[in-house]
Amino acid sequence: MTRMDHRPVCRLATCVAALAFAMLTPAVSAEFTMKFGTATFNDTQHQYIKFYKEALEKASNGRIEVGIYPRSELGPIPRMIDGLQLGTIEAFIAPTDFYVGVDPRFGVYSTPMLFRDKDHSTATVFDPTLNEYALDVGTVKGIPGLAIFGTGSSNYAAKNPILRLSDFSGKKLRVNATAMEREKMRRLGATAVPLPLNEVLPSLQRGVIDGTMSGTAIFVAFKFNDVVKTITVTNDTMLVSLAVVSKVWLDKLPPDLRKIVLDTGRAMQVKTHEWEKEFSKGLDKTWVEMGGQIRPLPPEDLAKMAELLKSVGDDVTKDQPAVQEMLKRVRAVAAKH
Repeated sequence: MTRMDHRPVCRLATCVAALAFAMLTPAVSAEFTMKFGTATFNDTQHQYIKFYKEALEKASNGRIEVGIYPRSELGPIPRMIDGLQLGTIEAFIAPTDFYVGVDPRFGVYSTPMLFRDKDHSTATVFDPTLNEYALDVGTVKGIPGLAIFGTGSSNYAAKNPILRLSDFSGKKLRVNATAMEREKMRRLGATAVPLPLNEVLPSLQRGVIDGTMSGTAIFVAFKFNDVVKTITVTNDTMLVSLAVVSKVWLDKLPPDLRKIVLDTGRAMQVKTHEWEKEFSKGLDKTWVEMGGQIRPLPPEDLAKMAELLKSVGDDVTKDQPAVQEMLKRVRAVAAKH
């Protein structure tokens, strides 16, 4: 009788044992995890997180892993900001307007007639005399800044289109959160309704609001064309986005990683702005392809609007010395550009 060759069986047994060992052996993982949330997607804020993830994971040699959570996957905007202060969410990005509950000084960026356009707003907040100060405003409240940049004009869209200044009258329009926006709406004859982004489209569909104030990227990404068709451009207010990190989480990091987290955030500001300039070029075209239209207000209405709104900032902040000082600081820097 010939001997049976057991070599294939042995090789199989060896493979099985190796697989079992691999399954029982924990995979090498990062020392720290950063959940980075936003309410938007497929826009500049979402792209900033993508850039940041790539850069931070590389700069930290894999010691920090960044998870990207767009479209309010970590909860509505107010809950995400609460999570930052509690340390249950590590990072977040949104228009500065939404941080007014943390510090009312964040509301100055939504002052009407403060900036000419989005490039002017970005040049202002990138200015070395303002940038670090702007990013440090929230530190004492537990949300140090990572980056700040302009993301475009705050446009209007309503189910009954706003084609003239008088069309604002009587409308309930969604705004972000600031006293500046509420006063602006009052002067235009409309009612301001603060809402987080995830509630806007359902509220439009149900008739809770008549329209909203948002960037064109939001109208495109969230397919608002199912409810509204006309975007009205006035350029009275620019959107400025702020990325922040949880101080509770940041303080748990060793000093070297803490510095890398903050330095990487600032380093991604210019890269994101350059990306945004190219991205925004196609937004109007995409909206029209979706069946929408983009209309500016007539020149005479824009002039009247500017006259109505030019004193909003001073009137709203007159009894808030810290906020008024912040507004003066931003205005002085804006005047240089």
